[in-house]
Amino acid sequence: MKNFMTREAMHRYDDIIDLPHHVSKVHPQMSLSDRAAQFAPFAALTGHHEAVEETARLTDEKAELDEDIKITLDQQLKEIQKHPGKSSPVSITYFVPDPNKMGGSYVTVSGCVKKIDEYEKYVLLTDGTFIPICDIAWIEQQ
Repeated sequence: MKNFMTREAMHRYDDIIDLPHHVSKVHPQMSLSDRAAQFAPFAALTGHHEAVEETARLTDEKAELDEDIKITLDQQLKEIQKHPGKSSPVSITYFVPDPNKMGGSYVTVSGCVKKIDEYEKYVLLTDGTFIPICDIAWIEQQ
């Protein structure tokens, strides 16, 4: 393969080729990681992968409880409320709405009931877990 550069082009920088590299006294030198970031590949679809994963993530739909189960839950809560602060441990399964999309998931927690507020309609466990009564699907006394 022939070199097609002219003799003049080959010697154009001879006067500066051996000079020392300039280092600014005013501006700090760029770190190697910042310099490398200039040449990193450009991600035109930033966040696309995360959005696809979020869309693919499955959530449960909140089940509509029948009247028999609602009556049973109400009776259990009243029984627990008869003995405030002295209740035996319970496991409560309840629905937690997903903050990012429709649906949510069912979670089961175990502990002792600290308070049942019928006016505000929530159950508070001794560990601080706050459970809206309308989201409770099942209570199991242990």
